[in-house]
Amino acid sequence: MKIGELSKAVGTKVETIRYYERIGLLPPPPRTTSNYRSYGPAEVQRLAFIRHSRELGFKIEEVRSLLDLSDHPERDCRAADQIASRHLEQVTEKIAQLVTLRNELVRMIGRCRGGLAADCRVIETLGNHGLCGDSHRSVC
Repeated sequence: MKIGELSKAVGTKVETIRYYERIGLLPPPPRTTSNYRSYGPAEVQRLAFIRHSRELGFKIEEVRSLLDLSDHPERDCRAADQIASRHLEQVTEKIAQLVTLRNELVRMIGRCRGGLAADCRVIETLGNHGLCGDSHRSVC
């Protein structure tokens, strides 16, 4: 199949596929006599793996490591577990940060009485971090 067909089959933009080829996540495919890229089931499966990993938030280097393990099924999978566990810790930390951020926004908006911008509690709070209820600097 051509790159456009691969794109549709996996739901990934053509430019993203080319990018994955440039950075070595997808090996360069063979070319037809007309110089078109030619993809088969192995590339579909590999691209689907990459896409799913990225949807779950894995970084490119983590995906590269996971693909390397996938390419060597005889190897111990502890590295995959470690990568996924580290990612889970990061996601859990980010969720906690987002909850703090949400709570602060709710509190800040709840203080707003409407009226003129000169009296706006949202603007006042954004201008004075000391008025915030929690420390949320690490979210940004």
